[in-house]
Amino acid sequence: MMRSSKVLYRLKSTLILLTVFSFCPSCEIDKKGKSEIDIEFTQDTINVGYTYWWPESGPFIGLCGEELSLVFAGTLVELKDTTDDPGPLYTAQEGTVQIEKVFKIKKMGHRTYTGQGFFRTDCFYESGLNVGDQVLVVCYDYDDDYSIPGRQSLLQITGLEDPLVTSIRTYIDADEHPAAIRDDIGLWATQNLGRALERIIECEQEAGAR
Repeated sequence: MMRSSKVLYRLKSTLILLTVFSFCPSCEIDKKGKSEIDIEFTQDTINVGYTYWWPESGPFIGLCGEELSLVFAGTLVELKDTTDDPGPLYTAQEGTVQIEKVFKIKKMGHRTYTGQGFFRTDCFYESGLNVGDQVLVVCYDYDDDYSIPGRQSLLQITGLEDPLVTSIRTYIDADEHPAAIRDDIGLWATQNLGRALERIIECEQEAGAR
């Protein structure tokens, strides 16, 4: 009899919990943020063009900030010699990053990132990076394809728990509202990006005040 009572008690408790979570989506345990993306990587490589003529690079470009298109962390596994293939436009240095964790994927039609395990671009000149370094990579889009605007979009990190990674994930999880990482201005200043973050915070505040 006592055993039956325990079974009934457990059944009732389970039903109560199911009812609570059915009517309380915000009570979901361990709810994933937008930057938590599960991917099965392939051995393919995504080649991303260098928009060398853009005046800024990094996560906070433009007056009020441009939407990020592809953001990930990985390890630099290949770095080639510089070349003058682009002529007088810029000095090219091609590098390949093995992608370890992706935080943002913007849909780009048939050119959408689909789990390629490697990333290649030729904007590594004067990045200060070496093979074996871990990097946070921030891309945008141009002409319906992913693009990278310069070396400040290639940030050296210590790993997936690096404060820069935590901050960019918070930014993405907050729908890229810069006020969410206001307290990180000093952190981004160490990458010469503090003023850029301040600018887009100010722009958002002014837009909200209108």
